Amino acid sequence: MATHVVGIPAEVKADERRVALTPDGVRELEAHGVDVLVEAGAGEGASIADDAYAAAGAELVDTAAEVWARADLVCKVKEPQAEELPRLRAEQTLFTYLHLAAYPDLARGLCHSGTTALAYETVMREDGQLPLLAPMSEVAGRMAVQAGARFLEAPQGGRGVLLGGAPGVQPGRVVVIGAGNVGWNAAWIAAGMEAEVNLLDRNLDRLRVVDQIHKGRISTLASNRGTLERCIAEADLVIGAVLLAGGRAPVVVTEDMVRSMRPGSVIVDVAIDQGGCVATARETTHHDPTYVVHDVVHYCVGNIPGAVPATSTHALTNATLPYIVALAVHGTEEAIRLDPVLAAGLNVQGGALVHPAVAEALGVAVGHAPPG
Repeated sequence: MATHVVGIPAEVKADERRVALTPDGVRELEAHGVDVLVEAGAGEGASIADDAYAAAGAELVDTAAEVWARADLVCKVKEPQAEELPRLRAEQTLFTYLHLAAYPDLARGLCHSGTTALAYETVMREDGQLPLLAPMSEVAGRMAVQAGARFLEAPQGGRGVLLGGAPGVQPGRVVVIGAGNVGWNAAWIAAGMEAEVNLLDRNLDRLRVVDQIHKGRISTLASNRGTLERCIAEADLVIGAVLLAGGRAPVVVTEDMVRSMRPGSVIVDVAIDQGGCVATARETTHHDPTYVVHDVVHYCVGNIPGAVPATSTHALTNATLPYIVALAVHGTEEAIRLDPVLAAGLNVQGGALVHPAVAEALGVAVGHAPPG
């Protein structure tokens, strides 16, 4: 049975201003005969007015409760918060970023609700590419350098280093760990700011691609414990960009490595929404983005792209819209049968975890719910 009503509630996570669908996305769904409900004000944080949604054909509703109650398919940006969990129901499909490996309580809540939950971040192509994570990874990587540069300023607690240096003065040293979408974009922006950039990854093929494009402007290094220790000790800014699709990010920066950094250096752990790849990392918010451990400033915001919601919302819709259309037109069961890429996004179904990497990260077998 096809899904005929798509619901777009306003995001309620702290400092989250993105929205799951643009008016162009609404118009596309309406062209396929799909009704779209949008909570009034949902797009304000991304500079999208209610009138724009109405003009595209959406029905504006006054409350989130009505969106959740009437929609067969609910599309969001961030994982459901505590106040949203009671609104989930068994006959409903949820499509959003979930990052369940970092949020076991949410995994239990989703299983208890009986809802079918698909995660943007585990939708995967045969070549391992993550098409719905890519746009936000690109934004997060670019934003990571901006954040790092800002918190290197002395009034922000940093050691007072300008990434691009100045004539006759050595530029800042940036170490990016991971050469995926986050890391490549971070390295690119840092190099554009004329910093000295080392990009580390265990995958030499990825490093070859970066090296061919940037022709030495970004130094590529094979990642291992010794290289990490040397590079991190000399860095002004370390950007953690390590990803394990669906699972918890591996901790590759130890506390001893953090301790070796110079006072006022900065760490930006972009992997924090998957648990973090730095031993001393804990999730922060845009409202209170940093803390200091071993005299090193840590920026560990869990929704970095949320700082630029107008850009992020359009980039996200560009990627998710074909999959939302498929789910809405065909219904969840048929859509995932037709498209194995979308099927890889299935995390929770029938009260159990069904994604192997997510289940493993949470210590349960596939087909079971987390205990508790």
